[in-house]
Amino acid sequence: MSLAVVYSRGRTGIDAPLVTVEVDVANGLPALNIVGLPETAVKESKDRVRGAIVNSQFEFPIARITVNLAPADLPKEGGRFDLAIALGILAASGQIPKTALHQYECIGELALGGELRPIPGALPVAIHCRNAARRLILPVSCAAEASLIQDAALLPARTLLEICAHLTGRQAIDSAPYAFGLPTAAFDIDFADVHGQFHVKRALEIAAAGAHNLLMLGPPGTGKSMLAARLPTILPELSEQQAQETAAIASVSDQGLDVGRWRQPPFRAPHHTASAAALVGGG
Repeated sequence: MSLAVVYSRGRTGIDAPLVTVEVDVANGLPALNIVGLPETAVKESKDRVRGAIVNSQFEFPIARITVNLAPADLPKEGGRFDLAIALGILAASGQIPKTALHQYECIGELALGGELRPIPGALPVAIHCRNAARRLILPVSCAAEASLIQDAALLPARTLLEICAHLTGRQAIDSAPYAFGLPTAAFDIDFADVHGQFHVKRALEIAAAGAHNLLMLGPPGTGKSMLAARLPTILPELSEQQAQETAAIASVSDQGLDVGRWRQPPFRAPHHTASAAALVGGG
């Protein structure tokens, strides 16, 4: 019957490779097949997409639907392709126009009611989408993180119905609240809290000014960890490129990115008994 192409982004470490979602709706026995090296969570998207389309007052095509996630040799994981698959099915079946889909990239997991749920790694997606000169459709809950990327054109949405209304020209999505902005760094601790330790504070100031390494040795309780935790408060803010590189790691991690502190130099304090495998994540 018809073919539609929607652009999305996968996840490989802190990278976000382009994934082209091709949806073909053809005559035949009703079926929905997803190909292109999908994992279990991606295969299960057929049920989420079906429920989201029906509960958003659209018609799910009674036809043979084939969804190809290209490139085929790139593993696909998570529910980040739900939105792209749903839009591809709606466009291929003629329920929304497909002429302007090449201008957008979209990510997001769909609830059965059509609501958009957040996905990890929105910041690397925004970086690559900006470089590709496309507009990014994403869940509202990911917009604050993605808005840290300067010149990124974002369209944050709450539901599938809201996105379809934008694509059909009925009601445009307002992206003004998520314009690019630089949060002011705020520290819970400060280097000025340290009393005494004049020779150590002098060494920290020299290291911070000259970007030198530091090695602190001493028995427990002498203030090594306390001083190290306060060193970032006298370091200069990260440049935009440095902030993007460090924020991309936090974005794809389980803890997520603290938007208000993305310009701060990162600080980690592993326990002294941590093994080498624990420091790098194990596995």
